[in-house]
Amino acid sequence: MRRSTRSPLWPELVVALVAATVPVSAEEIANAGKLANLVRQDCGSCHGLTLRGGLGKPLTSENLGAWNREQLVSIILDGVPGTPMPPWRALLSEGDARWIADRLQQGNLP
Repeated sequence: MRRSTRSPLWPELVVALVAATVPVSAEEIANAGKLANLVRQDCGSCHGLTLRGGLGKPLTSENLGAWNREQLVSIILDGVPGTPMPPWRALLSEGDARWIADRLQQGNLP
C-alpha cells in the first residue's frame, strides 16, 4: 500500500494560494481610482494638493502614524466637531474610509 505524503492541510493551502493570486476586479480598480481622486481633489482642497498640509493638517504617513486605522476611519466618516473637517459618511462607506485610511498611513495613494 502506498502512503500519501500530502499534508492534511493541503486543501486549505491550495485555497489560500488561489485566493492570493486572484486578480483585482475592474470594479475594485475603478473604485480605487475614484477614491484616490476624491482624496487628491476634495481632501486636497484643505489638506494641500500634495496632502502635506494647508488649512488642514498634513495627511502624510509620518503625520498619521500617531493615529490607528479606526480613529482615522471615524474622523473621515464623522468629521471633527468644532473644526473645518466635515463628515463624509453621507458620501463614503466604511470600506471606502478604511481604504483611504490605509493608503494614507502607508503613504501609497495611487
